[in-house]
Amino acid sequence: MTAPDLATERLGADYFADPYSVHARLRARRPVTPVVLPGGMGTWLITGYAEARAALADPRLSKHMPGWHPEPDSIFAALDLHMLNSDPPDHERLRKLVNKAFTARRVQRLRPRITAITAGLLEDMSTRTEADLLASFAFPLPITVICELLGIPAGDRDDFRTWSATIVSNAAAPEVFQAHATAMARYFVALLAAKRREPGDDLLSALIAARDEEDSLSENELVSMAFLLLVAGHETTVNLIASGVLALLLNPAELARLRAEPALIGGAVEELLRYVNPVNHTTFRCAAEPVEIGGVRISRGDPVLVALSGANRDPARFGDPDRLDLGRDSAGHLAFGHGIHYCLGAPLARLEAEIAVSALLARFGSISLAVPAESLRWRPSTLIHGLESLPVRLAP
Repeated sequence: MTAPDLATERLGADYFADPYSVHARLRARRPVTPVVLPGGMGTWLITGYAEARAALADPRLSKHMPGWHPEPDSIFAALDLHMLNSDPPDHERLRKLVNKAFTARRVQRLRPRITAITAGLLEDMSTRTEADLLASFAFPLPITVICELLGIPAGDRDDFRTWSATIVSNAAAPEVFQAHATAMARYFVALLAAKRREPGDDLLSALIAARDEEDSLSENELVSMAFLLLVAGHETTVNLIASGVLALLLNPAELARLRAEPALIGGAVEELLRYVNPVNHTTFRCAAEPVEIGGVRISRGDPVLVALSGANRDPARFGDPDRLDLGRDSAGHLAFGHGIHYCLGAPLARLEAEIAVSALLARFGSISLAVPAESLRWRPSTLIHGLESLPVRLAP
């Protein structure tokens, strides 16, 4: 895979906590470089903004690995046949079934409910002087919203958190991954069967109707869609809220600026998306034919990852990129991707983050870290860049 003049860099566990410095080092050498990920898989990693944007829109970079086909009854067939893993024309067929539910106008109708959930969580937190902001606020808000939207019992959210963490982890043992992925697939099979018997006013019931009446989805595609919507529907926002608040706490001048000018929240969320990058890189693509990107020839069959967090801190696109600046024009950031796989839930993630951060700062006049910043632990995932916990002190 490696071009003759390019050395392969092996990424260690430090990549989980600080992918930004790794990307900066790689980008300084070349914006497209071969790496070995923690866990041992080799891939091309794209860290330059222009190269990332081009790659995300390049149809020659396919979502299908040549020669790989999941067994029809395997866990991979049950969970992998969703739109994020699909190329045209399947991608368009799958995406159009859920597109209407996530338009900006539809999402705005959720504002009162998101505001109410946020207020309830903050009320619970107000009885304590210390809390894990991730467990008490950043996780339950988006998981409750997506569960209600899909028609999933919110009481099962702790199971989802465990399963999701395993599925996006680079450190999970194979048998644990298999067990948790299987548990999630079986859960959705049973839930969808129950909704087929008793449909509700929710997105999963609507997808079942599409499956049964129009034959637009196979049964495995239906389970895969439910899996994707649940995991993608909360992971990005959980980490945006938690990591975004941490970034504000570590940049007190910007935190004070936002407190003084609450109307900055829209632009602030865009800058936080660029700065904290809750999704570190995309899922894998594969070169369907030889492709040249950033002066490097990628051979047919080679895997490719686009480092969204690397692109968003490329100084060629964003001046002084390692500085948090809530007044910056962050338009064009790639936190939600680009091209046909641009994040369907971007309007929902933005709305939840705006409501969550605004309400948090309005409710508590003082928020500070309850532990040294260097002691915070990051999840062992190259896909998701997120904290394991965020202990904070709170005061009215």
